[in-house]
Amino acid sequence: MERTRAQAKEQGYVETLDGRRLYLPDIKSSNGARRAAAERAAINAPMQGTAADIIKRAMIAVDAWLQAEQPRVRMIMQVHDELVFEVHKDDVDAVAKQIHQLMENCTRLDVPLLVEVGSGEKLGSGALRFA
Repeated sequence: MERTRAQAKEQGYVETLDGRRLYLPDIKSSNGARRAAAERAAINAPMQGTAADIIKRAMIAVDAWLQAEQPRVRMIMQVHDELVFEVHKDDVDAVAKQIHQLMENCTRLDVPLLVEVGSGEKLGSGALRFA
């Protein structure tokens, strides 16, 4: 965290995994409250932004596969780090296996990217959830 804070002060911005930048004009502010808020953003933005980058990569990979191989399956929503699909009950196991693989391999990290898969008959019961 200290390295990220120092980098933000030196460069005036922080970056996500995909290189999206958040500029922090208050990172060197003489106003302590503004500077502290910018420092908190400097720590939070790379983590939250990188999570958003990763889910977007996963969505692109899964959507490409669905269009090519599974036209009956629909990605119906994304909530934070979770994707929700409509899948015919006869296809759930095969679709879940492939989506799990695509999501875990959508990017290279120094740590494993772990994906949990769940399914259910209706939303709210773990319904066809891939998080």
